[in-house]
Amino acid sequence: MARAGLTTERLVKAGAELADEVGFDQVTVSALARRFGVKVASLYSHVKSSHDLKTGIALLALGELADRAAEALAGRAGKDALAAFANAYRDYAREHPGRYDAARFRLDPETAAASAGVRHAQMTRAILRGYDLTEPEQTHAVRLLGSVFHGYVSLEAAGGFSHSAPDSQESWAWVVDSLDALLRGRPLS
Repeated sequence: MARAGLTTERLVKAGAELADEVGFDQVTVSALARRFGVKVASLYSHVKSSHDLKTGIALLALGELADRAAEALAGRAGKDALAAFANAYRDYAREHPGRYDAARFRLDPETAAASAGVRHAQMTRAILRGYDLTEPEQTHAVRLLGSVFHGYVSLEAAGGFSHSAPDSQESWAWVVDSLDALLRGRPLS
């Protein structure tokens, strides 16, 4: 019999909170069982394995991040949309570092195709429509934006920009301006 109050949704949410506290790599069914004060076996009727738990956290994070990005993008276009999208990712990563890492968890193709990851790609392509890019440049731009945003956020989270001037916020604004200029085909200043 399942322990009262334990559900898959509750366990995934608790796993996401744990990821933000201790890091996504440290999340296991055992760690979650300790958090609830139950035996590991009590959780197996809700999550099959640590991989299953991490998949659930990844799906939760992708959904939360997609919702946040969609809200930020509403009514915006061009550089304003690009900046809003970038800031949504950066802010989410700062507020939920473990969940942000979970959003990069490798999902099997079927799960990935049914996830909010598809919405992320659609939103990125919607932003890029304002830049008049054709294929394959649009696909290159999707990959560029993802790489730059993730790289910057990861380096910033690791303290990579905390030891020198200018402030990382100033550099972030410069990065977004530079991406906008690049996508418009203007020379960088």
